[in-house]
Amino acid sequence: MSDKLPVISGKDLVALLEKVGFEIIRIKGSHHRMKHADGRITTIPVHKNDPISKGLLRKIIREDIVLSIEEFNELIKK
Repeated sequence: MSDKLPVISGKDLVALLEKVGFEIIRIKGSHHRMKHADGRITTIPVHKNDPISKGLLRKIIREDIVLSIEEFNELIKK
């Protein structure tokens, strides 16, 4: 079990979250607000193909989309 965070761009994270049921509800500038049917909400910064910082990615995974790092890594592999 690896708890290493992947390097992922905002654009790729938005696409990944759309595959698991999140939808874009608003775009303001470079920030995409996404919501899941069960009520989870997150905001993803999409700055070209720049990677999301490790701290922000960890916060999004743990607090916003409520997954463990291992579960998130499994989603990426699919």
